[in-house]
Parts: sequence; C-alpha cells; structure tokens
Amino acid sequence: MPRKLVFATNNQHKLEEVSYILGDQIELLSLKDIGCDVDIPETADTLEGNAYLKAKYVVENYHLDTFADDTGMEVEALNNAPGIYSARYAGDTKDSQANMNKILNELQGIENRKARFRTVISLILNGKEYLFEGIINGRIIEEKRGETGFGYDPIFMPDGYEQTFAEMGNEVKNTISHRALAVQKLCEFLRSIQ
Repeated sequence: MPRKLVFATNNQHKLEEVSYILGDQIELLSLKDIGCDVDIPETADTLEGNAYLKAKYVVENYHLDTFADDTGMEVEALNNAPGIYSARYAGDTKDSQANMNKILNELQGIENRKARFRTVISLILNGKEYLFEGIINGRIIEEKRGETGFGYDPIFMPDGYEQTFAEMGNEVKNTISHRALAVQKLCEFLRSIQ
C-alpha cells in the first residue's frame, strides 16, 4: 500500500510533474483532494521559509503528512531576482508571459545571462521537517522558444543543452529539472524510511 502524502499545491503542472517522478511509490494528494481551497500565504523571505509555511499550514489544519515546494528563478545579473517573487514578478496576477517579458526587457543589452532554477521542498513527516533542494544552472535566452512546460521554461536553457525547458518536452525536463532533482532526493529519503 503506497504512503499517502499531501503535496501542498493546486498547480496542475506541478502535480503532474511530481506525480510522474514519484510514480506509484506515493499516493499523491493535492490541496483540492483534501478540501483545502485556501491560498496559503507565502510571507517568508526565503524559498525554504515559504515551502515550510505551506506544509505547516496543511499539517496544522488537516493533520496529514505533507510536503510543499517553493521555486525561484534566480538571474545573476538581476541580483538573483526574481527569486521568491518569481510567480508574481510582473504583478499579482501570476502572468507567466508578463514575467518572462519583464526579465527579457531587464536583460536587454546585458551580456551575463546566467540564471538558475532552485526548488526547495519542505517535508513534514510525523511532526518533523526535512528539507530537499534541487538546482539547475543555465541561462536566459534572448526570446521565448518552445510550447511545453510552464512559468519561465520558454526562456531558460539549462547548461549542456541546446533547447529550452519548453522545447525539450516533459519526459526530458522531468529527469533533469530543479524540481526533479529535489523530488528525487525526497523519494530517496522516503524509500530509506519505509
């Protein structure tokens, strides 16, 4: 019988990505599955803090083992912005196109286009927190390319590849992405304690 775990998100893209990586080892429940329709406040000033706040909210209100993630796009030439503000970089509407346009505009004429995606997962199991991190380095290209993925995927090209995340398709992306790396660490941990 697989372990039940809540993934504290209603982002369908994230759910599909993490479900794919976890396989049938875990029965993954979303916030919707447990009847939580609250937009859990992310008021911390770090990815670690925001992930913890989301997981803690579910544990305290639903008494279920939970993990939550927070992911940031960190662009070196922009002092690692947008970071914790990645989803709302161009405003509270969480508009991916506007977010990408803002970064592309801010990087016009700038040679250093180094960037990285960083995901932090906070897992709360039996009242104890465990943290897992995944980082993938790359660069911001000059224009959007590709149709798959979400968020900043069309402008992010990981080191060692000639395609953006949005061009490579989920099968490849889900083995190398920041979230995949963090989720793999989470999986290894869960396997080690079964």
